[in-house]
Amino acid sequence: MLRSKREYVVVSVGGSLIVPDQIDTAFLKSFRELLQRKVKTGTSFFIITGGGKTARRYQQAAEEVRGDLSREDVDWLGIHSTRLNAHLMRALFFEEAQARIVKNPTRGNRGNSPIIVGAGWKPGWSTDYCAVMAAKKLGAHKLVNLSNIDYVYTADPRKNPDATKIEKIQWPEFRELIPKDWDPGLSSPFDPVAAREAEALGLEVAIMNGGKLDQFEKYLNNEPFAGTIIS
Repeated sequence: MLRSKREYVVVSVGGSLIVPDQIDTAFLKSFRELLQRKVKTGTSFFIITGGGKTARRYQQAAEEVRGDLSREDVDWLGIHSTRLNAHLMRALFFEEAQARIVKNPTRGNRGNSPIIVGAGWKPGWSTDYCAVMAAKKLGAHKLVNLSNIDYVYTADPRKNPDATKIEKIQWPEFRELIPKDWDPGLSSPFDPVAAREAEALGLEVAIMNGGKLDQFEKYLNNEPFAGTIIS
């Protein structure tokens, strides 16, 4: 395991934040300003980007035209969408970021720059799993999953009105709430395969709404925040 001189926080930025429909420049501007402030105070970040609406549009178009797209091809369309978003992110942090996008999270993370940007690697690996493997490589202890949900719930609140929010939960209990296997179209707060690896590493994962960056900043400041901590 690489032990960087820097202490990195791994941040998985959901594609729904970057490209909810069109590219969300207001979110990107606020995200950039926040990380630049934190870098100046000594925090370093490994950012990994999701594919968002771009990925789904390519996948849906391919399915509509062909109709029998292989799971691997569906995955590759998503992976390349994450890489497009990663290049956008690296361009936004041109002064702070490592020059090359990290595609393989098991190598290439030199840990010399205050910001490193990564993307999807290969079929069968979600960006959640890539984020966990990047944390392992860098020796990071914290991973933040920014998406469009405020908390992990006991059930899907869209389907179950009795679902309650969870502020803190341990890995065994969390894994009981989610499916056992990962699928490219899976709707889950965190990839089940990534969850198993994060538990084995003793990694703390914070899940929160990236549309509320003030809560992300509170977490970085070790203050109470709106979100779920899994440990």
